Amino acid sequence: MLDIKFIRENPEIVQDAARKKKVQIDIDELVKIDDERKGTISELEKIKTEQNSVSSKVATADPETKAKIILEMQSLKARIQSLEEKLKEITKKWFALMIRVPNIPSPDTPVGEDESGNKVIREWGEKPEFSFEPKDHSDLGKELGVINTEKAALISGSRFNFIMGDLVLMQFGLLQFLFSILTDEKQLQVIVKEAGLTVSTKPFIPVLPPIMMNSGVMNKMARLQPIDDRYYFEKDDIVFIGSAEHTMGPLHMDEILEEKDLPKRYIGYSVALRREAGTYGKDTKGILRQHQFDKAEMETFCLPENSYAEQDFLVAIQEYVLRKLKIPYQVVMVCTGDMGAPDHRQIDINCWMPGQNMYRETHTADLMQGFQARRLNTRVRRSGGKIEHLHMNDATAVAMGRTIIAIMENYQQKDGSILVPEVLRPYMAGKERIGKRE
Repeated sequence: MLDIKFIRENPEIVQDAARKKKVQIDIDELVKIDDERKGTISELEKIKTEQNSVSSKVATADPETKAKIILEMQSLKARIQSLEEKLKEITKKWFALMIRVPNIPSPDTPVGEDESGNKVIREWGEKPEFSFEPKDHSDLGKELGVINTEKAALISGSRFNFIMGDLVLMQFGLLQFLFSILTDEKQLQVIVKEAGLTVSTKPFIPVLPPIMMNSGVMNKMARLQPIDDRYYFEKDDIVFIGSAEHTMGPLHMDEILEEKDLPKRYIGYSVALRREAGTYGKDTKGILRQHQFDKAEMETFCLPENSYAEQDFLVAIQEYVLRKLKIPYQVVMVCTGDMGAPDHRQIDINCWMPGQNMYRETHTADLMQGFQARRLNTRVRRSGGKIEHLHMNDATAVAMGRTIIAIMENYQQKDGSILVPEVLRPYMAGKERIGKRE
């Protein structure tokens, strides 16, 4: 959430950001409610001061005066209770309006209505050329017996799947390969040098996070809405996460971290569940858009002045992994109409999918600045003693299903087999291909 002081001092900027992000907000109403909230707080503090002053006279007062003082104190107590109830109701209205205010887009975020306004800022790799008509991952997986969506549909319903055989080994090989990079400072130093960045090379801490969370905490993460896309259990007031960052982001909720301990970086691996509401009929074939999928996600906490460089570092990690896998990709700056409401700057990576003859989104990197930290009350104490909200970043390390699709389609062979990328072979007992036909 934005600082109310910033909103009050920059209403035009905030309103313009909301318009560009297609969010309906009423800044005038918010300011009006904030004035009422501040006025009630001031009145409450004034009466409490008066109550303390009156109560200090009780001990030295004569019986008649003491009786009058007690009556006065009872009256003040009743007024305090009334004002506290009023403040409680006003604060509810205030918070409801505050959480609707989106983050301000970065100066380099393109202005656009939808994904057509996104801007490709660089590309890497040559698209593979085939002497045959390339197949999509769904057909490849079915023929090799490593993807079974038909049986999953009978057991669990649409948008579920079985991943089987060597493809499972590839997924866990991919995970081990990823963790070997993110937990090794020397490897991170290579990435920083190649990207030309000036940023800490502090390694990531591996995390297996909870996959369910309290709805109130997810709301603090600004990730609860749209609720129709979540699996929400009303009886327990608990939600399935749609990404590991949903439960890693609150790791330092209501904490004050020390400046010397930043950045803090985590790499979490989890199952993710989404209803995929509003995508009826879209990407129903294969495993591209599923209700259940696995992801490795990066979450970092850093000093405000370092958050842009931190996001660039996360994108550099994403690119490094894809280059090692030799998958062609493009880096995209997401426009205002396509980015998330809590994002300050969003950068996506789209990988080339030969079976679909198009680039598809596989990674995202979200810079929140202090937007989530303010809602979570996550702060940093500077070396000089000043306390302020830190900045947060999250980014896909590997979306397993989509990365496996990219590998399958780019590495497919004429005989229907799939070559295993060289960097993954050590994690698959040296296996060079999946489903080789003799």
